[in-house]
Amino acid sequence: MKKLALISLFYLLTVILFSQTPQIENLQKQQQAIQEDIRNTNKLYLDVKKQTTTILDRINLINKQIASRKELIRVQRAEIEALRREEIRLEAEIERLNKELKKKQENYAVAIKGLLNQKHNQNKLLFVLSGRTFGESLRRMQYLKEYSKWQKSQAEEIKLQNAKITLKKDALILAKAEKEKALISIQEEHKKLQGEEKIRQSEISQTRGQEQALRQSLQQKQRQADKLNAQIENLIAEEVARQEREEEARRLAEAKKQTEKPTVDEKTPESSVAPSKTESAAPRTGTSPRIDPGASKVSSETFNLSKDFAANKGRLPMPVTGASAIVGNFGTKRHSEWNVTTNSNGVDIQAEKGANIRTVFDGEVSKVFSFPGSNTCVIVRHGDYYTFYANIYDLYVKQGDKVKAGQSLGRIFTDPDTGVSTMHFQLWQKTTKINPAPWLNRG
Repeated sequence: MKKLALISLFYLLTVILFSQTPQIENLQKQQQAIQEDIRNTNKLYLDVKKQTTTILDRINLINKQIASRKELIRVQRAEIEALRREEIRLEAEIERLNKELKKKQENYAVAIKGLLNQKHNQNKLLFVLSGRTFGESLRRMQYLKEYSKWQKSQAEEIKLQNAKITLKKDALILAKAEKEKALISIQEEHKKLQGEEKIRQSEISQTRGQEQALRQSLQQKQRQADKLNAQIENLIAEEVARQEREEEARRLAEAKKQTEKPTVDEKTPESSVAPSKTESAAPRTGTSPRIDPGASKVSSETFNLSKDFAANKGRLPMPVTGASAIVGNFGTKRHSEWNVTTNSNGVDIQAEKGANIRTVFDGEVSKVFSFPGSNTCVIVRHGDYYTFYANIYDLYVKQGDKVKAGQSLGRIFTDPDTGVSTMHFQLWQKTTKINPAPWLNRG
C-alpha cells in the first residue's frame, strides 16, 4: 500500500514539474494566435492583384504583417525572459532540495548509528522481555514498533527527495532547451521582419508621384465613412429609443396588472386574450434577401460562448469565414506617408473571395439597408449590444430574422478590378461605440 502511495506521489510530482508555468503557456498560446494571423495576412497579401489601384490595400496588409511580426517578437522575448526566470527558480529549488536531502541523510545516519550502539538490537525479543515490569515490556515493544516505522518512513523520504531532485534537474534541462529553441525562433522572426520591411519600402517607392492621388483617395473614403457612420448612429439611436419605449410600456402594463384585482366573474377567458403586440410592426426595409437554403445555416464551428454578450470579450468569432486579417483599426490613425488623418468607428477586415460575412452572436436582424461604397449593410441587435456588418453582396437574411452565432448574413463583396474583399465591422453598446478588435477571437 505504501509502495502504491509512493508511486502515485512520484507520478503527481512528474506532472507538476514537467508542466509549463501558466505564464509560459499563455505566451506560447499568444504566439500561436499571432502566427496564424501572420499566415492569414500573408495569404491575403499574395491574393491582392499587383496594380496601381491596389497600392493602398497592399501597403495596409504589409503594415499589418510588420505590426504582427513585431508583436510576435515581443511575445517571444517575454517567453525567453519567463524561461530564464524558470531556470533560476529550478536551480534554486535543486539547491534547496539537495540541502534538505543532505540533512535527512545525516539524521538517518545518526539514528542508525545510535541503534547499532545499543545492545537491544542484538535480540529484540530479549530486549522486550528484559523489562523490569510487564508495563515496561509493553512500552519497549511499542517503542521498537514505532522506531521501525520511523526508519522506513525516513528511507522513503530520502528516496522521494532523490526523485524530486532528478525531476527538477530534468525540468531544468527542458527549460534550457525551450529557451534555446525560443532564441533560434526569435532570430528567424527578425530575418522575416527585415524582409517585410524591404517589401514595404518597395511598395512605398511605387507611390512616388502618386501621393496626391492617394491622399485624395483616402480623403474620399473618409468622407464616405463619415456619412455611413452618421447613418449608423442615427439608426442605432432610433432602435435604442424604440426598445426603451417598449420596455417602459411593458413595465407600465405590468404595474397596472399588479394593481388590478378582478373578481372571478371579471376574469377574461384565456381564449379571448389578444396576442401580444410588444414587437415593433416596422416594415421590413432594405435590400431583398437572395434565398439560399444552405447559406443561412449556422456554422458547424463551436464557439463556446456565454449566453451573456458582455461575458464574451475576446471569444467572439471573426465576422467573416476563412483566412482574414484586420487591416483598418478602430479610432484615429495618422497616415504619415500621405499626410492624412482618418478615423474609424470600427475595424476593416480583409478576407478571401467568396467568404461569408457572419454574425458574431445570437441576436435579431434590426436593420438592413444599402449604402454607396458599402453595398448592403446589416445591423444585428444582441440585447443592449449591436453589431454592424458592411459590404455584403448576396444577402441571406431580412429585417426581423432571428440569427445564431456564426450564421451567414451574406457573401462578402469582392472588387472585380482589384480582387480585394474587405468588410467593415462595428460594435456598439446602446449608443456608445466600442473598439471591436479586443472582443474578437483571432486565434
